[in-house]
Amino acid sequence: MPGAERIALVTGASAGIGVYTALGLARAGFRVIMAGRDAARIERASRIVAERAGAGAVETALADFASLAAVRRLAEEVLARHEYLDVHLKNGGLIARRRLLSEDGYELTIAVNHLAPFLLTNLLLDRLRASAPSRIVTVASQSHRGARLDLATLAAPPDWTPLKAYGRSKLCNILFTRALAKRLEGSGVVATALHPGLIATKIGDTAGSVAGWGWRVVKPFLTTPDKGAETSVFLAAVPDATPFHGAYVIDKKIAEPDPAARDDALAERLWQESARLVGL
Repeated sequence: MPGAERIALVTGASAGIGVYTALGLARAGFRVIMAGRDAARIERASRIVAERAGAGAVETALADFASLAAVRRLAEEVLARHEYLDVHLKNGGLIARRRLLSEDGYELTIAVNHLAPFLLTNLLLDRLRASAPSRIVTVASQSHRGARLDLATLAAPPDWTPLKAYGRSKLCNILFTRALAKRLEGSGVVATALHPGLIATKIGDTAGSVAGWGWRVVKPFLTTPDKGAETSVFLAAVPDATPFHGAYVIDKKIAEPDPAARDDALAERLWQESARLVGL
């Protein structure tokens, strides 16, 4: 059963939106598990949150989402540390500069941005159900618009570019949330996906020569990471998140995603293929 202290797990918490998401949740009264892949960076980020929100507001965990084994270790660690979990907030992601493979042999962008969060959520799902009312919040992106999935080549797309791979992974985030929400109906666990805005983080710096150059040019004019965290914090902390169950949210309001992201049959096929790829 949930305890007096609310617990939130935030992945991708070592920089950018993730730091401000952790800070916002800590200020809202959560004890935040800040997860990242680099020990030095996550420690620095946790110190920022602790200094601004209180020393007892944060703890850290390590996991490289390019490794499904590391994701399993993270789940085991979180489950061992805490008897309940109020919020699972998936913020981590990347745009790869060149085509790379994960430790498991999958295209890196889909592995880090979709398969790893898919696996982690499923490994934590029983604990989240037992902790209801609880939340699962996934940071997606408007970059999903126009993306299309060929599930036969999900982990090894033949038409790879940095932005195509990123857009497909964000489409997967929304479809996964849609399929997850159906599975959680009546459980007290609310699952939502969101677009944080076009945020001035480092994620676009590695988007290839032309796209990366364009990103660096426009970045000074984009929304700051603290503003980008606002919708994530809102969905995690709002007293009643039920109206947002299964929804795609922009600026704290329900929005319509691309038609491909509303395809329930595709969402279910994606779930089954993702489960196969991660070994569930």
